[in-house]
Order: sequence, then C-alpha cells, then structure tokens
Amino acid sequence: MLRRPKPTDSEEDLLKEQERFLTSGAPAAAAVLRRPDKRRGQNGENGGNRKDVVTIEDLPDELPSLTPAPPKKSRFKASRVTFEDEDATDRLDKHDSHISTVLSRIVERDTSCAPISLPVFTGLAFPKVLRRSETSSQQAPPSASAKGKKSIFACQIAAQRLKEGKGVLLCSSEALQRPEAKKQSLSADPPAGGPVVSGPSLVSGEGLQGPDSSGDTMRIHLENQAKLQAMSTAEIQEEQRKLMSQLDPSLVEFIRSRKARSAVSSGSSSAQATEGSSEEDPQREAEDGRDSSDAAVCFLTPQEVEMEQEVGPPTPPPVTSAEDLPVKPQKEWVHMDKLEHEKLEWMRDLPSPRKKGTKKAMQARFDFAGSLIPPTENLPTHLGLHHHGEEPERAGYSLQELFLLSRSQLIQQRSLALGTLANILSKARAGDYGSVLRGSVSSTLLDAGLLFLLRFALDDGVEGVMSAAVHALKALLVCTEDEECLDCTFSWFLGMGSFPMLPSSQEEEEDDEDEGLDEIMKETPKEKEEKKSDYEVTRQDVVKGLLKMKLLPRLRYVLEVVRPSPRVVQDVLQILTRIARHSSSSATQVLECPRLMETVMSEFLPTSWSSSPSLSPQSVYGHPLPSAMKLLRVIATSGRHACARLLNSLGARERLSCLLSAEPSELLLEQSEALGITAEAYRLWAVAAAYGQACSLYTDLYPALVRTLQSVHRLLPSSDPLASLQIQRLSALVSLLTQVTHTAGCHQELQAGVVSAQGGESPPPPPVSWSQVAGLQASLLGHVKGFIKNLNSLVQKDNSLALIPVYLVYLQTFYHHLSRQNSFKPVETLHELELLTSEVLLPLMRHSVVQGLMKNLRSSSVVCNAQFSPLGPETTPNLPGLACPGWRNRPGLVASSSPFPLLTGLGLLLKTITGIHKGLSSQFADLLLSDPVIGYLRSCSQATPALSHARAWLLRHEHLLLFLLLRLAQRLIPIEPEVAKHSSLYHQVALVLLPWLLPGNEYLAHELLSTIIFNKDFISEGHSGGPEAVELEELKLQESPHLHPSPSLQTVGALLRDACAQLPSIRGCFLTNLAHLEQSVSTSRDAFQGRNPWVGSLLLPELSGPAVPSDWPFLPLVSLYERTGVSAGGGLAVEELPHGALQAVTHCLQWLLMLEVWREEALTVIPPVAKLARLSCVFLCSSDLFLERPVQKLTWGLFRLLTRGSKLDSLDLDVPPPGLASFQDLYTALLTQYEAVSFGDPLFGCWVLLPLQRRYSTAMRLAVFGEHVGMLRSLGVTLEQLSIPVEQFTLPPEDSLPLLRLYFRSLVTGTLKASWCPILYTAALSHVNSFVFSQDAAAQEVEAARQSMLRKIYYLTDEVLRKRLLFFRLPQRHLQLGFDTYEQLPPVRAKRLERVLGLQDCGDDKGD
Repeated sequence: MLRRPKPTDSEEDLLKEQERFLTSGAPAAAAVLRRPDKRRGQNGENGGNRKDVVTIEDLPDELPSLTPAPPKKSRFKASRVTFEDEDATDRLDKHDSHISTVLSRIVERDTSCAPISLPVFTGLAFPKVLRRSETSSQQAPPSASAKGKKSIFACQIAAQRLKEGKGVLLCSSEALQRPEAKKQSLSADPPAGGPVVSGPSLVSGEGLQGPDSSGDTMRIHLENQAKLQAMSTAEIQEEQRKLMSQLDPSLVEFIRSRKARSAVSSGSSSAQATEGSSEEDPQREAEDGRDSSDAAVCFLTPQEVEMEQEVGPPTPPPVTSAEDLPVKPQKEWVHMDKLEHEKLEWMRDLPSPRKKGTKKAMQARFDFAGSLIPPTENLPTHLGLHHHGEEPERAGYSLQELFLLSRSQLIQQRSLALGTLANILSKARAGDYGSVLRGSVSSTLLDAGLLFLLRFALDDGVEGVMSAAVHALKALLVCTEDEECLDCTFSWFLGMGSFPMLPSSQEEEEDDEDEGLDEIMKETPKEKEEKKSDYEVTRQDVVKGLLKMKLLPRLRYVLEVVRPSPRVVQDVLQILTRIARHSSSSATQVLECPRLMETVMSEFLPTSWSSSPSLSPQSVYGHPLPSAMKLLRVIATSGRHACARLLNSLGARERLSCLLSAEPSELLLEQSEALGITAEAYRLWAVAAAYGQACSLYTDLYPALVRTLQSVHRLLPSSDPLASLQIQRLSALVSLLTQVTHTAGCHQELQAGVVSAQGGESPPPPPVSWSQVAGLQASLLGHVKGFIKNLNSLVQKDNSLALIPVYLVYLQTFYHHLSRQNSFKPVETLHELELLTSEVLLPLMRHSVVQGLMKNLRSSSVVCNAQFSPLGPETTPNLPGLACPGWRNRPGLVASSSPFPLLTGLGLLLKTITGIHKGLSSQFADLLLSDPVIGYLRSCSQATPALSHARAWLLRHEHLLLFLLLRLAQRLIPIEPEVAKHSSLYHQVALVLLPWLLPGNEYLAHELLSTIIFNKDFISEGHSGGPEAVELEELKLQESPHLHPSPSLQTVGALLRDACAQLPSIRGCFLTNLAHLEQSVSTSRDAFQGRNPWVGSLLLPELSGPAVPSDWPFLPLVSLYERTGVSAGGGLAVEELPHGALQAVTHCLQWLLMLEVWREEALTVIPPVAKLARLSCVFLCSSDLFLERPVQKLTWGLFRLLTRGSKLDSLDLDVPPPGLASFQDLYTALLTQYEAVSFGDPLFGCWVLLPLQRRYSTAMRLAVFGEHVGMLRSLGVTLEQLSIPVEQFTLPPEDSLPLLRLYFRSLVTGTLKASWCPILYTAALSHVNSFVFSQDAAAQEVEAARQSMLRKIYYLTDEVLRKRLLFFRLPQRHLQLGFDTYEQLPPVRAKRLERVLGLQDCGDDKGD
C-alpha cells in the first residue's frame, strides 16, 4: 500500500514514491475535470474542443513583479469562507447578480405578522427628507468630522476597525474636548480595553503577526515620540534632511499638504476655544495652546510628527473678526457657512477708474456693441460690463476675455461673446479703431485663431450659439458697403466684371527636396495645397481655409435642417456671395455643394408664394429674397458654364420669367423687397445676356420690358427712400438692353459663319436679331432728352444724373453695332448723329450742372489722391477688401458728386460717333481744353498710384476715362491747333497710363501702343526744333571750361532726329515683343467691343500686377538677353545673334533716348539702378553687339544722360534692381564679359568703371583688383572719355585695408600702370598716399600696415613709382598724368617718414 509523504522525506524519497505510484497503476485520489465556461457560451457537448497550448521550459507559472511591493490584501477577504476544492466558476455562479438570476429567485415576503405603524403627525406640510449626508454622519464614527466629509466606503472601513478593536488612529471628539486626556495620551500607555486616543495615522499594524498588533504599534509610536523629545533641534533637523533626501518628493508634498490641512482645522478649533475662555487666567490659556498643538499632532503620521517637531507647530491663520471682512455675511445667505476671503473680496465696492489719461498703452476693452470704452470712463455696474477679470475697476471685455467667454459652458455666455466679437469685427472693418488702437484688430483676432473658434461654434447644437457664430463670420467676411459700391458700378461700362477677391500672390520658396528634380517628379500646386494644414492655408487665404474646413456643407445644413431666423438666413446668403466672389473655383464649389443651391432655389427663390402677414415675418422660407438672387448673379459672373447651369439645371430661367413678367406691386411682397428682387433679377439676366444666353426671354418678356421703360416718367423724387431702388431697377433694365443689343449685333456675323479669332468654329447665332432691338433706340433717346431737361429741377436732378450715364452707354452700344449691320444707311445715320450732337450731347456738356461736376475731377480721382487718401478701413493680406466703408461721406469715384460715370459714358459715345462721323470731332474740343480736364491730366501725369484690391476695382474705371480722353485728343490734334499745344501733356499721360493698366485691360494697352504712344503728332519736339535745341545745348557744354565731354557723345541731336524718323519701325518692334499678350488682348477686345458670344467669363484675371511691366521701354533688350544672353559665369550661349536682333536693339535704344531727353518724367517709375542694369544687356547679349556703330552711338548718348550731375547722385547701386538679387551679381558677369570680348572698348570700359566709384560697395573694387586684375591692362579709358569727375574715385580716402593692400600690390608689381588704366592708376596712388601719411588714430593692425607700407615705398627700386607714391598731391584732370605732385615732401610728411624709418635728414635726401 502506498504511503503518504512525510515532512521528513527528502527529494529523492519523493521521486521514488512518485515512480512507485505510476508503476502501480492505482487511481488518483483527485481528478481534474474541465467544465464548460458559461460566460463564453460553451456547453458540455463541445467540451472536447481544446485550445492549442504552447509550453516553454523553465518558464515560471507566475510572472515576476516588476517592482518589489507587498501584495495587496482585501479587508473583506478574510471574512469570507472558501474551500480549496471549490471551483471558481461555481463560486461565480453562486454570487452572480445578473438580472436573470434575480428574477428567477423572486420570493414574496410574508408580511402577515409585521407590525404596522401610522405616521407621526407633525406640523410640516411634507415629511422631512432624509439625506444621505445626514444618515451617514449619524452612523459614522465621531472621528469622521475631524477629517471632513467621507465616502460611504470609508465610513464602513472605519466602523469595521472599531468593531475589530484595531483602534482608530484619529483623535475623537471627546479627546479634543478633554485636554487632560490628551496630556495622558502621549505620556502613558493606554488602559486595557480602552479606546486608543492617539497613534500614527498611516501605520495601522495590520502587517504585524500576533494578537496584540495594535499595542505593538502604539508602543513603537510612543518610542518614536520619546526619541524625538530626547533629541535636540539640530539633531532633528539633521535627521530631517536625511529623511528628505531618501523620500520621494511627491510623497513629501503629500504629507505637507495633509499637515497643513490638519493645522488649519486645529487652528480654527483652538481659536474657538480661546474665544470661549477669554476670561481665564493666562496660565490656563497657555496650557490650552499647548493642548491645541498636541491635538494637531495627533492627526499626523510619524513622518509628519518628525517634521512637526523640527519645524514647530504651524502658525494658525489670524483670527478674522466680522469687522475685518469685506462683507458681513448674513444668516439668510445660502452656502455662506464657510468664509472664503478671495470670493468676499469681489463683493467690495469697485475701485474708481483712473481720472487722468495716460500715454502708456493700455488693454483695449469693448462693450457689447463693440464700441471701445475709454480707460477713464466710469460706467454703472448694472450694464453688466464689470466682471471678475483683470482690471476689475474698468468696464468692458478684452479680446482675450471674449475668447475665453466664447468657450464657456453657459449658452448665454457663448452667445454674448460671439455677438460682441461680431460687433467688434464690423467696426474694425469699417475703420472705427484706426486712430485709437495700435495694430489691426482683425489681424490680431485671425492670428489668435478666430476662424477656428467660429468654425467650431458653427457646429454647436444650440441654435442661438450657431446663429451668433454665423453673424460673426458674416462680420469677418462681408462688408455691406463694399457690396453696395459694386452694385452701384454694375451698370457702368464693363461694371459687371470684377477682380477675384484673392489675396496678393506671394512668392513661395521652393522646397529643398524639389530642387534638381525633373518636372514630372515635382509636386503639383494642387498636391502641395492638399498637404498643407488648415492653419497654414488660413494664414495665406481665409476663404480657402474655410472651404478646406467644410464650411459649405455646414451652411447647407443650417439652411436646410435648422431653418434659422431671417437674420441668420440673410447672413448665410451674404457669406456664400462673398465666397463666390473669391475666385471661379470657389464659385464652382458653391454651385456643386450637394443640395446647397437646390435649397436656395426652393426655399428662397420659389416660383409661387403667399403674401407675408407682417412687416417682419418670423421666417423667410418660401419667400423670394434679393440676396438669394444676388448670389445667383455673382456665381453666374464666374463663367459662362456656371451661368448656363443656373439657367437650365437649377431653374433660374423660370424664376426670371416669374419675377419680371408682373409689376412689382403684383408680387405679393413689400414694395422695397419687390423693387430689390426685380432689380437683382434684371442684373442676373444682364449677366446671362453678356454671355449671349437667356436672350430668348427678351421676346417672351418684351411687353413687360416696355412697360417698365414707360415707368421712367413716374420716378419718385430723390428724397424718397424708395427712389434709389427705383433707380437701381431702371439702371439694371437699361444694362440688360445694352447686353441684348451687343448680342443681337453679333447675330449677323455668327449667321454668316465667321470663324473666330481662335481658329475654331463660331458659336451658334443667338435667338435675337438686330431688327428686334433696333426699335428701342428712339424711346431711350427720348428719355435722355427728358433727363437733360430735368437737370434744372432740384427734385429730379439727382435721378437724372444717375440715369444719364447708363443711357449713354446704351447709345454707344447701339451706334457701335449699327455701323456693322447690313441695314446700315450711312447718310441717314450721319444726319442722325448730327442731331444727336446738337440736341443732346452739346447741351449736356455745356449744362451748368455738368460743368460743376467736372470741377470735382481731381477731388474724386483715385489716381490723383493716392498719397492723400484718408485713413482707410482695416484690411488683412489674407482677406482683401474694397475699402468702401464711409464712401457716401467722402469724395470718390462712386460718390454722387463724382463726374466719372457721366464723363465715361460721354467719352464712349464720342469715341463711337467720331469714328463714324469724323466731321463732328471739332465740336468736342472744348471738353479737352476745359480747365478741369487739363488740370486733372497734369495731376495724373505726376501721380504714382499704388496697386491693391482696395483701389484696383476703381482704377480700371478711371483708366478707361483717361484712355477715352486720349482717343479724343488723337482725333483733335491734327485738326485743332489749340488741342495740339497740349500734345506733350497727352503723350505724357499716355506713357504713365500704359504701365498702370490692370489685367483685363490688355486691349487698351494695345490701342495705346498702336495709335498714341508712337504717334509723331503727340511728340511735338520731333518736328518743332527739338533735335536742334539739344544740339545747341551740347555746344554750350562743349564751350564750358569745366566740362570736357567726349567727342563721341556730341551726337544726341542727330540721334534724336533719326529716331523720330523711325517711329513706325519702333512701334512695330515693341508690338512684336508684346506678342505674348495676344491671347489676353483678344479676350479683352471681346469684352470691350461687346462680342458676347465669345466672352468666357466676366471675372477678370487675378490681380497679380499690371498688364504691361513698368520697364516696358527696355523690353526688346531684356527679351534678347533672355534668349541669347550669357549666364552668371560669363560664357556665351550662342555664337551669333538672331535675325533682326541688331535692328530691334537699335530701335529700343532710340526710343529710350527719346524718353530720356523729352519724356524724362515718364521714366521716374524706373529706378536709375534698374536702367543701368537693363542697359547692361547690350554688353551681355553678344560678343560684338556693343561694337556695332548705331548701338555704340546710342549707348554713348544714354551713358552720358545717365551720368549727368543729378542723375549720377541718384544712382544707388546698393539697392537691388528689380528682378535681380543684387547689382554685384550682374557686375561680376560684366567683368567676365569685359575680359573675354571687350578688346579695350572705351564704351564698355566706362560701363565697368562706373560702379568703381568710392561711394559704392567695396566688394566691386575688390573683385576688379582681386579676381579680375588682368583686365586693368586693357581698361584704357581716359579722363576725357569718362564724363564722371575723377574725384568720385579718389574721395573720400579708402578705409578698407584689404583693398589698400591690393592697390599697393598692383602698383608695385606693375599690373596697374598709368598708360594702361589712367583713372584707376590715379585712384590707387591717391588712396595709398593718403593711407600711409594719414595722421588719424587707428587700430594697431592698421597702424602697423601703414608703417610697413611706407617702409616698402621708401625702399622701392622703381624711382618713378616711389616718387609718385610719396609726392602725390591732388588729381588734376587737365594734366597729362591726371594728377599733381609736390616738388618736395611737406614737413608733416617728412616727419612722418623720419619717425617711421628712424633716419636723420631723410627729407633732404628724398628731395633730391
């Protein structure tokens, strides 16, 4: 029989017994059964499926602990009875509290024997509510109040400790009340069976084995107390330092925080005890103080006790009386049982604000309306502008506080903050803060992340917060006055077009990884854009960042699902309009956003609606809105395809028919809304007609159009609020008729199948022909005559002035296309034009009202007032605007006092009728000769307007007026002598206007170059003795005793005479070099001439710069250099010039010479350094181009003009020329080219010597005497050939030590000789002589170099050079050598030489 193992058995005995058991085959005493796991859905049938188990040898069954720590023990585990053979699954099933287990064991309780007690009658209306805090406090041990509020679990733990008799390590309330008990607690052992009144709070003794573990803990605690009392203060501090170095800092902070809380609670109780026993003797008070400190000690752990003994008892907070409190609390106040001094401080009266102003910058604070609150203003507190932030005495909120408030959990606070930010943005965009705040509010808010804040707020689930976010976003993006100005200019000539509101293009640095890669490997701009984060995109472009953040789908959700209030709907539509104005791609995104435009069309542009019951309806859904129609119009402006989608796919055509077929009074809308939406409908139709679309509606709605035109005689007076809406509606209708007339004028050309300029098939003919529109001209002409009569009426004067320009544009369109029709009758048309001139145009021009308007030309001009413009509104680079706020209250192009709309319409009509009837031109000479026009043109010729979005949309209209005045002058100069007297002024204006023209005006640039700029009639100097006058001036210069110009320069007069004869060839040369603009010119011509079927988009090109560069006179030269020029290294790219290159360069230089002599003011926009850099291309284009005789003569003449006194002083080579990193890079290429191909040419030599003047950078002189010292042998320019005074090279003395050493080395080695390079030889002698004999104090290194150089000069073997270096006096132009020398050394120099050499009588020897 097998025996059981004994404790005395060894390992070998156990192994033997195991082997015997296995060989006997006896059954095991216990068996392991695998039971199914119910939690995993296993049952008995599938119990055979076992998982694969991977076993590893020498792997312990339990994972080792990473950090040695005592195992965690449960306080309730010991109370549970478990068996070793009990399965864990059965135990879990037994204690499972699932709902199925509970419901399956429901047993009804027997209440037959339970006593029933009636409720106690009380005087309360409702029984008292029992709260958990009250019940738990009653059941909790008395010590619970000492530590504050405890959880239920902590109370159970404390109750279990009391029940088990382990002792509570916290002082009881009775102990706190009996000081004698506390004294005994630290001096003697506790009595047997009594409660423990003192002990460590962290050490419980649970880990000790034995029945008296709590007693052992107390004995250890008392021993620690005795040791602390026996130690001195120094020993305690030393032990504390050791302990602090060993403990974890976080543990130390935890213990200190507990001690501080305990000290505060004990301090408050001791203060109450002291107050209650104030009449006792001082000895008793001292004992009580010690008792209170001991009571505080009993709350501490042993470590805390050690710290307490070291530091001493903490100083209790001072007792605060009711009089010392900021506010005396009342018993009726809720939650004031605990005094908090910091909060009570806020209940004091506010300190008074500062009474005097200060120059120190202060934080800006705003009220809820967005107005800035001055620091000295004392506002009442009931306004709600005072809060518990910084500077509580100041009313208002700062931007930081508003940002913080906008993220509040309270809905009202978020809405209030967003609404205040919206008001601030509106005032900032209007420029209200420009004079009182430093910096830009809009830029500050955008940099702080306003855009992301608003985007997050749009996703808020509360409609009020979402509405406030929409309003703030509208205030940021939309300027209402900008839109009003664009609406006012819509009916002007080409007023439908507008520039995309894109930020100014900034040159982005190419990434390093893209450098050296093929074009295929480089990332496309779209791929780079997608890689950018939202923040990076927003910093460059706000609208593009919003589109990247999915703004459009959210706005669609707001309109479609939320269905907000009318104000929010209007804000959303205006935001969408601003996004559509951003660019054509943004407009396409608005159009293609799923269900967005469908929602707008169905909800805000319905085909049927009912009348609104009130003036301010609660909802605008189901009613047509003008802002929705305007959104369609702006989207249609982006391109012909977008317009076609709106008309055909979204049902805009049906909306136009519905709204325009009836009178405004029949639309079941308010009169203002009816006028507004019909005006926008006419504008949308006009935009569609500008593409040749929707013209079939003209036939369908012709009766309604005629009926609307007849209402012009029933216009309201100007003072009526609805008068402006009537004017806008009628102007939009006339603009529609103008575009329909343009389209009908192209019907004949398209019908004949004329191939377009692009070589493709022409578009199909429009559904409207010329015969259908020709009958309206007589009616509209009659209206114009009536308007001219109404100019004498004060009531109708403003209305007439607003409508006359629109009618004049229509008449110009009619006569422009009339002359191209087969039905054109020349004789009848000429007679009709004569009647038009005598009955309409001349009376209009001579009317006193028009004459008064013309006096406002300069004050209303954007060009003339560019530098005197008032402080404009805030604009940020990533969110451009038009700067229109306040346009009604200041003079400007759009103001009612502006003559620009009237003069533009008049100029267009005069250009057309004088082209048909040239005999009428002389009758309009008074317009050009009037004082306002002459003064305006003179101001324009001297102006330098800046290019920006805020000015570009107005500058294009002013540029058009200037062009029309010049075209009228072109017809009048040959036939009117009085007008010819001002031909130079007109030519000057044409020259300055050409580089001003913006993208979209390429046709005007082509017309200026073709007809005016190179027209000999405008260059009166060419045929009135101009070249002869220049020759006489040259003779005077030659006779001057101080100036000796080179004979080769005295040919400017003859060169000008030849240039005037070559003006047609010069014009052809420049037009050839501008051939790359042919496509732009063709697109611009289609827009200007009204070729609507060929117009692709009314959105103008991006405003990246002027259409023609400002340095266009150098264009042939620069183009040739780009094709055949040398690289920076200097090697030639080609062996010979292309065909015609010499003639192109000659024509370019001839034109430049004419401009420098006769139109110098026109070239002021080009810096002198840019002129020099462009002319340097003559030497860099080829190896022998500058040697050609015509090029040589013209370049000599230009060099002389560029180096005149005033011109030479303004030449600053330290400023980088436009298009180049620095002038020094270009000069390096010039030096290399000079060494290679110059052959000592004097012209090239003068060009190289010009930058070597003393006042320019030392680097260029170092380059000549260092890297290119070999060129000094061939730089033989004489002082007579160089028109620059030699003093420019010698004064002031050189102070660069490396350059002085190079000067000296080149002189000593013979590299620089007077016969090779006389100018630089004189300059080197002068600088070296001044350096070695200088008496100025200098650094030790410089002084040592002076002495060393002087010694070397003294010991030179070349006597001629030694004498020149020592006896140099001054440069003299008239001497053969170019400088003068002393006969003997001056005394000062002799003493200097003696002191350096240490010799006697040195001066006498050198004098020999």
